[in-house]
Amino acid sequence: MSDPYQYIKLKIEDRVARVTFARPPLNIFNIAMMGEINDALNQSSHQREIVAVVFEAAPESRAFSSGVAIEEHAAETIFQMLDSFHAIFLTLEQLARPTIAVVDGAALGGGCELVAACDIAIASERARFGQPEIKLGVFPPVAVVLLPQVIGAKRAHELILTGELIEAAEAMRVGLVNYVVPSHQLEQKTSELLSKLRELSASTLELAKKAMDIGRGRSLDSDLQEVENIYLHELMKTHDAPEGINAFIGKRKPVWRDR
Repeated sequence: MSDPYQYIKLKIEDRVARVTFARPPLNIFNIAMMGEINDALNQSSHQREIVAVVFEAAPESRAFSSGVAIEEHAAETIFQMLDSFHAIFLTLEQLARPTIAVVDGAALGGGCELVAACDIAIASERARFGQPEIKLGVFPPVAVVLLPQVIGAKRAHELILTGELIEAAEAMRVGLVNYVVPSHQLEQKTSELLSKLRELSASTLELAKKAMDIGRGRSLDSDLQEVENIYLHELMKTHDAPEGINAFIGKRKPVWRDR
């Protein structure tokens, strides 16, 4: 049977679903790719024995993911773009299985947000992380919800408000990453973690995840709805947000009105 996906690969084997980003070199998430990721997660949800979902990049990639396609911030696609991106995180919450991000290279913007959403992140020594959206005149909708919970409010605010990138060692120090290993040891470390999870009950893992989501407080769905409202109906109606995006696409310096 032919591969149903153009931009990703899905392999479900030995109680693990592996979602591989296959849009090299940077694995930028466009609407079609995000739809494929969400479909792969929905496919995985039918396999009750699954104990983990792994996100990784194809070997020929230079990045885990450099984020969401900037050109899809256009007025005619931005609603669909946000829906497609946020659907991934909502499906992950519903799937309620341990998630592992295996990061070799850059995880920026939406790529960094996906790492923040995963339970465990394994990074190579050359990995970098960041939310550079503020430099384009916008902010990262998922990161503003999740990143303070993962690395603490002060550091999350600094990363989001400055667009600063951090190296793998710093990402581990602040709690965004669990392990940093040489690139050639990524698969070995991933296999070690998966071996531990395969010894456990899938149903118990699912309920533990659901219980932790309750402990977090509000649901991700309600939080994202409020953030989307600010993003779409306030931010995107300013002069500076469209200007920053258009400047990036046009490869020029933005001219901010509100500075």
